[in-house]
Amino acid sequence: MINTQTLTDQIIEGEASYLAQTYKRPPFVLVHGDGMTLFDSEGNAYTDWVAGIAVNIFGYNDAGVQRAITAQLANGIIHTSNLYHTAPHVRLAKLLVEHSFADRVFFTNSGTEANEAAIKFARKLAYEAGKPEKHELVTFSNAFHGRTMGSITLTPREKYQKPFKPLLPGVKVAEFNNLASAQAIINDNTAAVFVEPIQGEGGINVATTEFLKGLRDLCDQHSALLVFDEIQCGMGRTGTLWAHEPSGTTPDIMTIAKPLAAGLPIGAVLMTQRVADAMHVGEHGSTFAGGPLVTSVALEVLSRVTQPDFLTHVQTVGAYLIEQLSKIVIPIVKDVRGRGLMVGLELTRDVAARVVELGYAHGLLMVNAGANVIRFVPPLIAEKSHVNQLVGHLTTILERVNNE
Repeated sequence: MINTQTLTDQIIEGEASYLAQTYKRPPFVLVHGDGMTLFDSEGNAYTDWVAGIAVNIFGYNDAGVQRAITAQLANGIIHTSNLYHTAPHVRLAKLLVEHSFADRVFFTNSGTEANEAAIKFARKLAYEAGKPEKHELVTFSNAFHGRTMGSITLTPREKYQKPFKPLLPGVKVAEFNNLASAQAIINDNTAAVFVEPIQGEGGINVATTEFLKGLRDLCDQHSALLVFDEIQCGMGRTGTLWAHEPSGTTPDIMTIAKPLAAGLPIGAVLMTQRVADAMHVGEHGSTFAGGPLVTSVALEVLSRVTQPDFLTHVQTVGAYLIEQLSKIVIPIVKDVRGRGLMVGLELTRDVAARVVELGYAHGLLMVNAGANVIRFVPPLIAEKSHVNQLVGHLTTILERVNNE
């Protein structure tokens, strides 16, 4: 019998047979990419406005990333563990310190690991100060900090938390961008306040300067640590290297991850010397984190993202994206917000998933941020021509959904 099953069918059936069913994927198989474009096994092309969820900072088939990978592979060392010195992770830590508020860096393998480490560092600092009762953590409505047990406790949404309770004790929730709400629950038992300068999964909600400055003041009053989660909004995505920069506020800890190594798994906790001094040998660690291959690629990424011309490009194209999206005048469109190439289109109904689904036939990869927000977090190499293409197709899609 001749097997007429296509590669697409084989892969989709294999996914259903062998993988834990924690994702709902569209019915195509991506096989290669170049620049802003991904191609499936049937030859269809898709312009990517997702970037692996704000990860693929230079898109696909980037020459610099490939050179960095190839050069490290030629050395014959992919992994050594953190038992030994290697040059790339030290050089990367130095570069991160030079381009941030931080004095020290701890590497992880992901964003959720970085936030888990930040929780430990905050509680350890209180313990070292002889205040074990100072263990409470503060988070905010619509926050997303990860899916492991500590970080999911900092993500106050029932759909993420309910099946996994009981969660980490001592976590309080305030309203995002409401300083009075935060003031009501931050006290002398607060170890740390976790906040995203721009919320990603929560709907592309931008923290005001007054809010971030107010949190800094409250943390200082109560000797609590201010933790900025820049896992999605950091590394140039908003047109500045760090999303908190325009506020003029600095944290005690910052967690980063997603785009740092252009698609290879890495995260990092950036911290002040005071925080670092509370941690001692053997009190935290990771087998894989900061390996020479991934940090070699991260060096390539950071060396380019810190260039003024690169950040200016993000600002320019991001402003154009917001401008063009704002010209879509259809009743279902409620709001356009964001900064740089981190933009949300809010709808009047919970049909974001429907818009994403219809995008595939138009050669668009999009992702939602909640039930009624379309999130645009493309590779930072996006051009105005890509914006024009997006807006043309998106207008057609939104007109259809508006009439459904």
